Amino acid sequence: MKLSVESLFQGYDGKTVIEDIDFQANTGNILSILGPNGSGKSTLIKTLCNLQDPMKGQINIDNRDIKDYTREELSKILGYVPQYYNYTQFTSVLDTVLMGRKPYINWDYTEADLDIAEQAMMRMNIVDLAPRYINEISGGQLQRVFIARTLCQHPNFYIFDEPTSSLDLRHQIETMKIMREIVHEENSGMIIALHDLNLALRYSDKILMLSKKKIYSYGTPRETITPEAIKDVYGVEAEIIENERGPFVLSYDSC
Repeated sequence: MKLSVESLFQGYDGKTVIEDIDFQANTGNILSILGPNGSGKSTLIKTLCNLQDPMKGQINIDNRDIKDYTREELSKILGYVPQYYNYTQFTSVLDTVLMGRKPYINWDYTEADLDIAEQAMMRMNIVDLAPRYINEISGGQLQRVFIARTLCQHPNFYIFDEPTSSLDLRHQIETMKIMREIVHEENSGMIIALHDLNLALRYSDKILMLSKKKIYSYGTPRETITPEAIKDVYGVEAEIIENERGPFVLSYDSC
């Protein structure tokens, strides 16, 4: 499956936040969206999920305008994890994860749905949290709960807005590793907004780097994450070093 963006403009109150955005994402790959605060990453993610109508341009899934899909169809194609969550207090972790099965149920959850939810919780290492209320767990645990809920959807594309922001270092790496495994196992796709350049460099197939409302660069991690790009986009001096585990970004002072 292919998700393509053509000449996309988006903004608020008549003012553009992103301009003339063109790219393509395919199942089987991870596309990371990079850029400094205010560069339009979250705006782009929300527009891809059909939460906001574009000011101009078009988003297609398999050559069909996203606006032509029903909400039920899109809920099976796109699995969205936002940066911030709205949730009902005193709802258990298990019930929250099970909500990911909503696009597939008619009346009530089945044993198959429960098995899928359990597998998702196992994948995110939160089985022990199943009976707890989501307002009683930490921010990092909550983030993993909502990722597990999205895993239950079995979407064609996972679209995540900074899903590692509340996670500690270990769980950041584990989450990206798990998502890469899932993308390859399911032949699904992933579009993820990230701040961590090293996570993007290690786990992405393609990079879309935003700067000053536009695409600064689009290509493979090695093509896009360069000392020159980091200086231009983030205003930080850096170098790319490499060892037996791969390349890493080593940053210094701001310019």
